[in-house]
This record gives sequence, structure tokens and C-alpha cells, in this order.
Amino acid sequence: MEKDLEVNNVEETSSTINNETEVKEEVNNKEEMLSKKDANALCKTLKEENAKLTDEVADLKDKWLRNVAEFDNYKKRNAMLWRDAFIEGKKETIFKILTIGDNIETAIPMISDEGSKKGVELLLKQFNSVLESLEVETIDPTGQEFNPDVAEAVMQAEPMEGDVSGFVKQCFRKGYKFNGKIIRYAQVSVIK
Repeated sequence: MEKDLEVNNVEETSSTINNETEVKEEVNNKEEMLSKKDANALCKTLKEENAKLTDEVADLKDKWLRNVAEFDNYKKRNAMLWRDAFIEGKKETIFKILTIGDNIETAIPMISDEGSKKGVELLLKQFNSVLESLEVETIDPTGQEFNPDVAEAVMQAEPMEGDVSGFVKQCFRKGYKFNGKIIRYAQVSVIK
């Protein structure tokens, strides 16, 4: 009897162990399935977060590049403004001193003393060399065809023998050009 009890206990224990093993395997399978589901969900979440961060980085990079380009344009604009302001100031100063040269040229024929005349001519030569050093071009269209882009006709002259109509007969006041632009038009008489 005792042996029968022992066999029964062994069979029951064996059956219990088999049941426990099956349960453990089932639990492990469920855990693996849950783990795969969790892993898939986590992977999906990480991919979405990565996509958001990638978009944010691209947006920040775009803003940074725009700011760099805007600052570069600002520097170029500012440099042009300074250059233009300098040139405009120089042009205004040159325009104001041109009358000094006109007065010196007008005075030369009126001087009777040769020593004084030579001194004033040297002064005019120095004045013209200063204008040349400032890259100022003189416009004297005498003998050339009248061009309203560089000269202003203040008078019409009667043609003489050999004169061609539409040409400049005499220049009353020289014109000047600075930095490729006319700062003062020449005043001339034109042959009818």
C-alpha cells in the first residue's frame, strides 16, 4: 500500500510538474509576444520622435542659413552705403571748389604783370593737377559736335567760313565728370 501511495504521489507530482512546465512555457510565450509588441511600439515611438527631431534640426539649419545670408547681405549693403556716401561727399566738395578754378582762369587774361601772370598760371596748373589726382575729368567740347549729355548750349553762334552747323564754337565754362558721372555740364555756344 505504501508503494501504491508512493507511485500515485509520483504520478501526481509528475503530472503537476508537466502542468507547471506547460504553464511556464505558455507564460514565456506570452511574455515574448508582449515583449515583441512592446518593442514594436517602442520602435514606432522612437522612429516618430527621430522624424520630429530631424525636421526640427532641418528647420533650425534653414533658419541659421537664412540668418547668415541676411547678415552677409547687410554687410554688403552697408559697405555700399558707406562707399556711396564717401563718393557723394567727395563729389559735393569737388563741385564747390570748381568755381575757384573758374575764377583763376578768368583772372589770367586780366593780369598785365608777367611775373604775377606766371604765378597765377602755376596756381591754375596746381589746381588742375589736384583735380586730376581726384580722378576728375575736364569736359571742353570746343570744336566737337554738340552733345547735350555733356554740354549745355547757352548761345547760338553765327556760322563763319569753314564752320559746321551743330558743332561747338566756344566753351564759356568747362564741364567736369567724376566717377563716370557729370558733376557740372560745360556751357557752350553752338554754331547755327
